[in-house]
Formats: sequence, structure tokens, C-alpha cells
Amino acid sequence: MAATSTKPYLLRAIYEWCTDNGFTPYLAVAVDGRTVVPMEHVKNGEIVLNISFTATKGLKMENDYIYFNARFSGHARDLIVPVDNVLAIYARENGQGMAFEQTKPGEAEVAQDQDAPAAEPALSAVPDRKPGEGGDDTPQPPRPGGGRPTLTRIK
Repeated sequence: MAATSTKPYLLRAIYEWCTDNGFTPYLAVAVDGRTVVPMEHVKNGEIVLNISFTATKGLKMENDYIYFNARFSGHARDLIVPVDNVLAIYARENGQGMAFEQTKPGEAEVAQDQDAPAAEPALSAVPDRKPGEGGDDTPQPPRPGGGRPTLTRIK
């Protein structure tokens, strides 16, 4: 029997840490056909979402999907984010959190079918930067394959 991925547990832990310390938890998400988000807010195939208690309604962080309701331009929307598509979770105020490599849908199942161990997502800590260090004040999680994404703060 294959072990469950650690990624959803780490997402819930960082979310709890953020809320316990009064920080605003943000999710950086790669958007694909399984992701239900307002497409008008997607840039370069990615979206950054504020998942704080005050910004969401009915947040459920399950092992495969994250579900919640949020308002965009005054309109309530139901959002569905596959856990596999989460690139990072971090605190808006200080950039501390965790970044993940994006896994492709069904990657774990394919590995299990081939009697090989399922690959766990590679994890790395998002560096703690003070405002003014490294260019701008916006924390940037590392990206698989190099380069750094541009994160947009959603208020």
C-alpha cells in the first residue's frame, strides 16, 4: 500500500501556522483544466489566492482538492484547486512558507501501476526576505525549472 502524499498535510500545517500568528495565508496556484478559478485574474497560467478566514467562506483543505468560496470584484465565486497544482503557500506579511514542485495529474497512479514507488513532491522553504532585499518587497517562491514567478497581491 502506497503512503499518502505529505503535500496536503503540509499545506494545512502552514495555513494553521499563518492564522495562529496573525498572518495572511496566500496560495500560488498553477491553473489548468481541473482548476476552477476566475480566469480573468489568471496571469501566465498562475493565480495567487488569499485564503485567510476573512477572505474565504467554507474553506475545505482535503487531500486531493481545496474548496472555498471567495469574492472577486464583488461577485461570490466557488473555487476548486487541485492540491497537485499548488506551487506555494506563504504568509503575505513576511514571505515565509513553503514552495512545491508541480506534479502532473495521475503521476502517482502511473508510478504505482509500474510497481515503482510514487514520487513525492519536492519541497523547499521560501526564503525569509526583509523589505528592500532582492529587488522588490513581494516574496517570490522558487519555481520548478528555474525562473521566478511574479506574484500579484490580491486585496
